[in-house]
Amino acid sequence: MARGPIITLVSQKGGAGKSTITMQLAAGLARRGRKIEVVDLDAQASATRWAEAASEANPFPARMHRFTGEPIELPAKLTKWSNRADAVLVDCPPALDHPRTLAALNHTDLAIIPVVPSPTDLWSTRAIERIIVDLQKHRPQLKAVLLPNRVSRTALAADVIEVMHDFELPVLAAAIAQRNAYAQSAAIGGSVFDLGSAAKPAQLEILRLVSAVAKRLGELEL
Repeated sequence: MARGPIITLVSQKGGAGKSTITMQLAAGLARRGRKIEVVDLDAQASATRWAEAASEANPFPARMHRFTGEPIELPAKLTKWSNRADAVLVDCPPALDHPRTLAALNHTDLAIIPVVPSPTDLWSTRAIERIIVDLQKHRPQLKAVLLPNRVSRTALAADVIEVMHDFELPVLAAAIAQRNAYAQSAAIGGSVFDLGSAAKPAQLEILRLVSAVAKRLGELEL
């Protein structure tokens, strides 16, 4: 069995929606019949608490790991988990220079950078881009994309997304809107797919996200 790709969610500041994207993407991939493992590196443990909110009758559809060890121990763990999964999703601390984040990126196939359409988030994304591009010089197999997240229907959001296309890293062909369904699914320890037809717009967004991620991974089949 070929190892599953490692997909890492990174940001330079809190509030970008890393944990939300991690958990919704994990659920979306699980709906494809894929075996998914989620690794929580963040001290806030948002992804872990999200899954713990699920009921025994309807558990979160991915295997969860809260990693609190030393960064030097992480590569072996990621290798072990990716060898038994179809994909491993890593939720990082909100700091790109954090030792666990750097350790994860050095073993990542695809880095996803959620970007809330605001000037301050654009500034922090520029810093992330510089570090990622530098890593790619040493690890050309590392792919990275920007993901518009918590997008609202405003002129400012549209302008910011347009600016994102001028970045060196590509913008993923999927965008996640600001929707109550994402917070509601966290409250029940599930995903938007557990909320019925009322969450259909959010479900379609996550399905598009899954397809876009699979396309970016290319030869690493999902």
